[in-house]
Amino acid sequence: MHPELLVRKRIWLMTLVLAGLFLLVIARLAALTIRDAEALTQRGVSQWTKAGVVTARRGSITDRYGNLLALSATAYTVTADPRLVTDIDAFLDAVTPILPLDRESAAKKLSDNTKGAVILKRQVKRETVDRLRTLKAEAPESACLSAMTFDEDVSRYYPYGQLLTQVLGLTTIDSEGQSGLESRYEDVLAGMEGSYLKQVDARNRIISGTEGWYIPSRAGSSLQLTIDASIQEIAEKAMRECLEVNSAASVACIVSDVRTGGILAMCMAPSYDPNEPPRSDVAALTAMMRITAISDVYEPGSTFKIITAASALDSGVTTPEDSFYCSAKVKVDGDTIRCWGRAHGAETMAEGLQNSCNPVFVELALRMGTDSFYRYLNAFGLGKRTGIDLPGESAGILIGSRYVKAVDLARIGFGQSVAVTPLQLVMACNAAVNGGRLMKPYIVSEIQDEMGQTIQRFSPTVVSTPIRPETSETLRGLLEAVVAQGGGKNAYIDGYRIGGKTGTAQVYKEGRIVSDVHIGSFYGFAPADDPLISVLVVVNEAHVPVDYGGTTAAPFARQIFEEALPLLGVERYAPETEIVMVPDIKGLTISQARRTLTEAGLEMMSDGVNDVVLDQLPPPGAKLAAGGHVMAYTAKSSALTPEELVCVPELQGLSDVDCARLLRQRGLIISMDGTGLCVRQTPAAGEYVPPGESVHVTLTETGKPGG
Repeated sequence: MHPELLVRKRIWLMTLVLAGLFLLVIARLAALTIRDAEALTQRGVSQWTKAGVVTARRGSITDRYGNLLALSATAYTVTADPRLVTDIDAFLDAVTPILPLDRESAAKKLSDNTKGAVILKRQVKRETVDRLRTLKAEAPESACLSAMTFDEDVSRYYPYGQLLTQVLGLTTIDSEGQSGLESRYEDVLAGMEGSYLKQVDARNRIISGTEGWYIPSRAGSSLQLTIDASIQEIAEKAMRECLEVNSAASVACIVSDVRTGGILAMCMAPSYDPNEPPRSDVAALTAMMRITAISDVYEPGSTFKIITAASALDSGVTTPEDSFYCSAKVKVDGDTIRCWGRAHGAETMAEGLQNSCNPVFVELALRMGTDSFYRYLNAFGLGKRTGIDLPGESAGILIGSRYVKAVDLARIGFGQSVAVTPLQLVMACNAAVNGGRLMKPYIVSEIQDEMGQTIQRFSPTVVSTPIRPETSETLRGLLEAVVAQGGGKNAYIDGYRIGGKTGTAQVYKEGRIVSDVHIGSFYGFAPADDPLISVLVVVNEAHVPVDYGGTTAAPFARQIFEEALPLLGVERYAPETEIVMVPDIKGLTISQARRTLTEAGLEMMSDGVNDVVLDQLPPPGAKLAAGGHVMAYTAKSSALTPEELVCVPELQGLSDVDCARLLRQRGLIISMDGTGLCVRQTPAAGEYVPPGESVHVTLTETGKPGG
């Protein structure tokens, strides 16, 4: 080949090679400056800068007197630079005796040399960090502890430990509300995070005098609660004892301000310490985090008779001296409804409340009828949420008025076929005794800024007025007698006037009634003449021989009253209760009767209809605690007017004396054959006859029909 041609070919070949290399360089530059520009920039910035978050200090939670219930404490995040850890095992051997770590997980993080820092553990206490700093200063270089750094963080701390646990709730490791008030008021408590950016050298050390930024965080607002920490401690102690003594599945207690609806204490057991929650057992923690006092519904049983009694008295279908008869069972729509124990026989409405007699309250519910009774139930807030400022509230269960049958109405009268939350029951019962005002419950009284200045204040709210003040006053006297003389005696405190009602409810599992366990409860209020606080204790599935509310719940409500009332400034009216004889005030004028009772050390309540006392309760000669109430009746009973028919009572099995007394109470005349117990009657029980009608009874010594 000609030498000149060979030179030309070589020149062209070199040109093509150089052009190709140039194009490759151009392509690579394009990839680096266009396609990978953002990633490379971020990689470079991460290598020569250190960015971080300035955690906002979460707002605190205090009780009504400013006692800290939850606050944010200084903690630390321990980090390490994997690039500086040349011997992972030596590093972990030095650190783990002071800072417990999952060794496998930590080793995996420290093996990633692409990162300038990895988090080893968060929310580490100051004491632990101080020990790590000492170790870092003293350890040899081979331990690689120079790679370890400490960044300030915050952790949630609950000074009282296991107190108000479910209500306060929990936060996650990122200080976000997880349950309770921490979750409900997350936006208020959280505050606003800040951030920072600093330049560092190749060994991740901050270079002073270089550019960067620091944006401070803004602390969250604080909550002041209606809770009284002292009363909460009293309730917590009582509930721990209640859970243990009764071997119960769970217990709950609510202490409230009867006048305002403010919650003074709310506790549920079993519980846990929020400073060390059992996060490893998710199912158990989830169960214990629930605020069952507002989320779980149950058939209230006899405590619901407070609502029925209030409704019946206010609607005018009964009076405290109204006569009833309990044969231990009653039939409604073909269904037999039984009383809780033996037959109570002839009794007044007031005595029926003391005896917690189911047939009495069946009749009261039926007398009111669906429309009237449901108006009261709705006014008392049944079947709808109370609106308390806590998450997870249930509305309860109330059969729609269009679908309720007579037998359903009858059962609702004594607390079955209706389901409530403990909080619903407390608010409804409070309305029955506080003068007739249904209050909206609330637990946060104020939201305050970091300087303690009030941002928002919450005031008591009246939802409805289900009954009149006069009815409420009458009911208070009746419920005081339940504690002094009836089924609530285990809540009686010498020197304090306590009113209340016990309850024993059925337990349902998988849609069926469990016969061997019950839900025992007691609702009480004090002082009975001018209520200040109320206490509800609910004992779920007590495993004791007698699991009625009067034995499982009432004694612990008594314990709470006895310790809480002095804190509220309520003094005992006497070191010991003086028992006095009730004088006869029938036939006296109202002013004379009041003077007579005052001289005897008793107080008088009146129906206010006329000026002359026609009847009284308790009757003359009865014994009553000094300061107790005597009800003076000035109106004749409307149940015995000639225009109305009278229901013939069940007489079978009664003595001649009981038959005569019961018929006389109904305005009927008795005629008898034989002696002993009644075996036959004409007209039959349940028939309606005019007042003054004669009822013929046949008696035998054996009480069994002859022939």
